[in-house]
Amino acid sequence: MKTSRLAALAAAILACGVPAANAQSQSTEPAIPVGSLTAFPVKVRPGTRPTLTWNITYPSIVQDYTDIEGGNTVKAEEEIYVDVRVLGAGVTVSSSSNNLTFVPTRAEVSYDGGSYQEVFYGTNNNVQPNKIVYTRLMGKGKKLRFGGRYRYNNQWGPYFNSQSGTLNVRTLVNGDVPPTTYPLHNAPTLESFLRPYLDSNGRVKIGPMDVIVFMELTHYDSQRSDPGYDLQDMVLLCTFRLKTK
Repeated sequence: MKTSRLAALAAAILACGVPAANAQSQSTEPAIPVGSLTAFPVKVRPGTRPTLTWNITYPSIVQDYTDIEGGNTVKAEEEIYVDVRVLGAGVTVSSSSNNLTFVPTRAEVSYDGGSYQEVFYGTNNNVQPNKIVYTRLMGKGKKLRFGGRYRYNNQWGPYFNSQSGTLNVRTLVNGDVPPTTYPLHNAPTLESFLRPYLDSNGRVKIGPMDVIVFMELTHYDSQRSDPGYDLQDMVLLCTFRLKTK
């Protein structure tokens, strides 16, 4: 952090006793610098000066500890834990009465170049956003990749992962804009499970130590102008925490 000592001290004093902003994420990292200031001795004689001691905790952001490679892979820059949750599975089909029904969808994770393993399979009705479906201590330099597909009429749809060479798997951090050709937050197809994670300007709204993974599983990236390319067929939330936590 490029913060002067006096500025950091001022920030710590102002932050003392002020609760961090409430965010719709799993992260508990402080949103602003917090800290404490003590003086010893508490009572001093005229002409003498107390010794001031301050302790400052700066807010952590996921970019300090990871690197997003190719827009779809998370690389650990140091040893760090990751917890993965499923936020939603948005693949649907329309019935003859025009009712939409969710279909089974599979989410996969690959660590350190290993094979992709299933971490979730089911419809959106089976999603438990607070349930951790995958957790691991990532070693420095190790990579985490993602994949998914849906199943309908006893057949698998197309398979996409971080190594498909397409734009069907996207990893974003707080403040990023989902890379659709139209504002996703205003799209009529926006699923309710995704609304809490987008602000009024359509930017990603998650914790500072979170990474959100969007997957498009029903359309190829060559169909990005199609409203069906909405990157919400499988949505994961990765929360990173330091090894000392």
